[in-house]
Amino acid sequence: MPGRRWRLGASDLAAVPPDGLSRALAGLLRAAGCLAVAGLVVGIAGPYRAGERVTRTGIGAEVSMLIDRSGSMNETFAGRQPSGAEESKAAASRRILGDFVGSRAHDLFAVTAFSTAPMLVLPMTDRHDAVRAAIAAIDRPGLDYTNVGRGLAMALGQFGAASGDASRVLLLVSDGAAVIDPRVQDTLRAAFAKIRPNLYWLFLRTKGSPGIADRPAGEDTPQAAPERHLDLFFKSLRVPYRAFEAEGPEAVAAAIRQIESLERDPIPYVEVRPRRDLAGWAYGFAACGLVLLVLAKLAEVDLARGRAGQGAARAPERRMAA
Repeated sequence: MPGRRWRLGASDLAAVPPDGLSRALAGLLRAAGCLAVAGLVVGIAGPYRAGERVTRTGIGAEVSMLIDRSGSMNETFAGRQPSGAEESKAAASRRILGDFVGSRAHDLFAVTAFSTAPMLVLPMTDRHDAVRAAIAAIDRPGLDYTNVGRGLAMALGQFGAASGDASRVLLLVSDGAAVIDPRVQDTLRAAFAKIRPNLYWLFLRTKGSPGIADRPAGEDTPQAAPERHLDLFFKSLRVPYRAFEAEGPEAVAAAIRQIESLERDPIPYVEVRPRRDLAGWAYGFAACGLVLLVLAKLAEVDLARGRAGQGAARAPERRMAA
């Protein structure tokens, strides 16, 4: 208590015989006080451990999806406008590709759409929710013209700097093809030779339309058989290439599953660890110091007053004995 004085049996503290236990307790209390003050100061300062980016290795691929948005994609695989429970080729593709995204945790995806001109929908990212949203957003009716050359150029541009041995996949989803200008072909050859992705063409074939390998009855030209000549162009790129002909949603899903099983190479990915707040530890140490000080204060005893009280209690006993 403030102003309280203790009665001692010595005129000077220096004359008191040294007591190891008392010195140890005094040192402990000083340390507790320093701990309490230091903990409060550090806690108010808001300490934290900085976050970090850790590179790890998983199984997956970098997938650049190029999705056809020409007018024919709004039709069903039977070549008519959807009615009732029927799905258009575009709707079936969006649904199946949405299920494909996120099936493996470490895949990276980019989304590009094309019809008359290509459109960058989403750059390469590992945010699978954003990728699914980007695929679902491609639901506006497309135009009739298919400019696949410019679409391929933009889809190739989605791949960034080399990422070690990560597998790179260019997935073309289209129900037709168009003639690619020879000058654009040369540009694409150079880009494919530089990036060297695994190329997959998911050809959504309309019932009754020519297949990829079908030769025209007359002159075999890119104008007469654009799908066949696009396939020949892909085969001439000297990159791993495979075409899938799908005539229904089930065939599309089976092709996607097969592509997923083929692309199972190691891929580096970055794990971001958030910063960790350390103020709680500082306040905890301060609380420990304060608790020790409070306990020490509550344990203080006036020994002289205690002896006086004991003597007063024994006086009546001596008088009774006399």
